[in-house]
Amino acid sequence: MEQSELAKQFRQLHAQRPLVLPNVWDAASARVVEAAGASAIATTSAGVSWSLGRPDGQNLGRREMLQMVRQIVQTVSVPVNADIESAYGNGSLEDVEETVRELIEIGAAGFNLEDTPGRNGLMLLTAEEQAERIGIARKVAKAAGGDLVINARTDVYLFQAGAPETRFDAVVRRAKTYLQAGADCVFVPGVVDAETIGRLVKAIDGPLNIMATPGAPTAPQLGKLGVARLSVGPGVAQVALAAAQRAARELLEEGTYTAFEAGLPFVELNAMFAQRSTPVGE
Repeated sequence: MEQSELAKQFRQLHAQRPLVLPNVWDAASARVVEAAGASAIATTSAGVSWSLGRPDGQNLGRREMLQMVRQIVQTVSVPVNADIESAYGNGSLEDVEETVRELIEIGAAGFNLEDTPGRNGLMLLTAEEQAERIGIARKVAKAAGGDLVINARTDVYLFQAGAPETRFDAVVRRAKTYLQAGADCVFVPGVVDAETIGRLVKAIDGPLNIMATPGAPTAPQLGKLGVARLSVGPGVAQVALAAAQRAARELLEEGTYTAFEAGLPFVELNAMFAQRSTPVGE
């Protein structure tokens, strides 16, 4: 499917209320999640960073992240949303331009763009700085003959920026600014209580992405609150790595293999990748 068609399909999926996006970190996890029934897939910068032996938090290079996104896009047939953190480099307008051009070429359907880190020692970029980056991303995608669903992330709640009583209004102001600049959706990680989420939906009056963690409302409950999109950040990766650690500990400490009984059958897993279209050596 053409990149612009994948983006169109991805944008339409946001009408599901909510669109549920299990986050993946490599081609294998992406294919397993697709086989589980996901209609679209999102990457997680934390999971990708861990898979490459790095801590999360702007510790990857553009080439590393985009290579992983490319492998994921080549492995699945559903739209892929790329977590590109702050666009790499210095997060400049030029960095955003280069990253977006490559996302179009790879065939990604959308991406997250964070408003952290800020400049001159500030925790966050100003709303105006982030809006300019969103505007450039939209312009570059259009000029490249493609389309991308832009998920503008604000980390006010996640990083507890500002006094607690100021955060709600700060998020709403940023969200409206980002949507006006060309974002399709606003991502507000760090909020899990139903009351605040419901208030954000009404105040922003635009598609809202929530990152669900233990203690958050269920997906159906978030849909009733009006949330357009639900992702889980590093949650699936954490579960997978915990399972690997448990299996290894059992093997090393007990010398037994009962943890393997919960694994997917080899034949089933192998068959999932038989459809991969890229020949060996190309």
